Formats: sequence, structure tokens, C-alpha cells
Amino acid sequence: MDLIESLITEVSYLKNPFKRETIRYAQTFKNQTGIEVGGPSSSFGIKSFFPVYLYARKIDGVNFSSNTVWEGHIKEGNTYQYGKNKPAGHQYIDEASELSSVPDNHYDFLLSCHSLEHVANPIRAVKRWNQVLKPGGRLCLVLPDKRYTFDHNRPYTSFEHLLADFEQNITERDNTHFEEVIRLHDLSKDQEQTKEELISRTQNNYMNRCVHHHVFSFELINQMLEYGGFKTILNKAFKPFHLFTLAEKTG
Repeated sequence: MDLIESLITEVSYLKNPFKRETIRYAQTFKNQTGIEVGGPSSSFGIKSFFPVYLYARKIDGVNFSSNTVWEGHIKEGNTYQYGKNKPAGHQYIDEASELSSVPDNHYDFLLSCHSLEHVANPIRAVKRWNQVLKPGGRLCLVLPDKRYTFDHNRPYTSFEHLLADFEQNITERDNTHFEEVIRLHDLSKDQEQTKEELISRTQNNYMNRCVHHHVFSFELINQMLEYGGFKTILNKAFKPFHLFTLAEKTG
């Protein structure tokens, strides 16, 4: 473990009492191997509320395409760089809800930060994530807190809706929520695009995956995880707009 990075996290721990519980949980991931869907993310970095990058032995990564809005161009292979002093993990190019090239019962933990809201069938994804974890493996999930984002006008999704999407085998080509997204999106909290650009981007979602299909609360997160074979350990909200959940595989 890099001494300077460790000291930075220690200072963060001392200066931010609200982070201390989650930093202590992050320390329990020391020398474990994980996989991250949709990363890398600053929420898992050394100054974050959950600095798991510092403690993990190795982390692989998954993204849906070799060219994304967030990461730019990425290449499959041993190219997943989540920390400057960490060995590169394996970068998979695969759908979050399929992980067809990822082995079952392989990882100690799975990370996902501001990624699952971009997945059309989140229960399918969560159940697949359960499969790639070892018995007792843990899921570290961060989703947007709609109250502080451009989604604040949208209603929370119900568990019944997520379950119907799963039972109907909804795919990433689903456009069910596009009208709602365009109508209720608060552009005053999204300075990067105009209404016309929002419409174009939403209609081209299969290629860019920018749409937030669903809007999550902790209640919905916990229901979804329980159905997917997880037991919630901790829910905690962090500024500016993060809903953090730590859960453990039970089945």
C-alpha cells in the first residue's frame, strides 16, 4: 500500500467524522480482489467516503463499449487502471446485466458507482452480479440521490416496476422512460446540454447509455437487492448526490 496515499486517507478519516464508518468498512476489503462495473470512479478513491481502491489487492473493470461518453476510448485486456500506484486490472467489454465473459464465483466484491441507473433491467444485472461473487462476497453500490440532481422532478420507481421489467426480460433497447426523462429533466441542473441535445441524446441511448431509466430510493434499493440475493449491511447518503449501499451475497 502506498504510504502517501494511505496518509491522505487517514487525514480524510480524521477531518470528516461522517466518513469514518464507511472508511472502516473499506479497510475490510484489504487484499481482496474485485470487479467494477462502469468505473473507475472518484467515489472509491483515496479521498472518498469509501476508499476501497486503496485497500484492494486488484480490481478488474467492465464497460458496455470500447468508446463511452465518460471514459472515452478503452481497450479490452489488462488495461483497467483504477489507481496510479495499482497494477492494471483486466478490462472487460460487456453488458452490465450479462457479464458473459466474466467467470462465476470469482470475485470477493463488486463495485458499481452511478452505473445501475443507466441499466434498463437492474434486477437482471443485480442477479448476474450475485453470480460472479464468491459466497459471502460484497456489493458496493452508489446511485444518484434524485433530490439533488436533474431527476428531482421524476417520481421514484416502484419495486413492482423493476420486477415487471425483469419478468418481461427488458433489454437495453427499451425506451419506456424516454418521454418522462425529456419532460421532467431539469436542465438548470444540467449545464452541459440544451433541450434539443437532451432529446437527441435520449433517442440515441442505445449507443451512448446516458438515460437514467429508473429513479432509486434506499427502500427500492434494499427491495431490489433482497430479490437479487443480497442482504443490505449499510445505507448512507453522501453529498452532493450519492446513495451508498453496502450489501452481502446471501444466495
